[in-house]
Amino acid sequence: MKRRPAPHTTRLPRKGRLVITVNGKKRSYAGPAFKRLIDVLREDFGLTGTKEGCGEGECGACTVLLDGLPVASCIIPVSQVSGRKVETVESLANRSLSPLQRSFMEEAAAQCGICTPGILLTAWSWVKAGGSADRDAIRRHLSGNLCRCTGYQSIVDAVVKTIKKRGGR
Repeated sequence: MKRRPAPHTTRLPRKGRLVITVNGKKRSYAGPAFKRLIDVLREDFGLTGTKEGCGEGECGACTVLLDGLPVASCIIPVSQVSGRKVETVESLANRSLSPLQRSFMEEAAAQCGICTPGILLTAWSWVKAGGSADRDAIRRHLSGNLCRCTGYQSIVDAVVKTIKKRGGR
């Protein structure tokens, strides 16, 4: 009986490249099918804003938006995102800081920076979906993102500030 290669060595067929929309641009990938999404983003596409914290999907540092929803890119094989839309922290700013990034800066919501990209994207998913400025609801939405530096209050303040600037309550 012929043995199959281990999943981590499986390569996509030459004609079977994955096409992923990353930050609004179609990107092609033809490496190992089970390579982690975070590694493809950082190593193959040069998008180094996404950070790795725990490598187990527990801390939220590697959060990206997949079809608009926050996911841990360190536990998702790239083969699962074929034909889908991925947004990284690089998508937030276009020549200048986004309103959310500006609020984070004004409220001192970022310190060491490891968790910041993941928290920004999780917060952005809340803001973009029309989430309220209710502090408890924001805390629940951000509960999958761990931060050891800020104590979260300044992060919640920044999200509230952004929602209010956008006319939300």
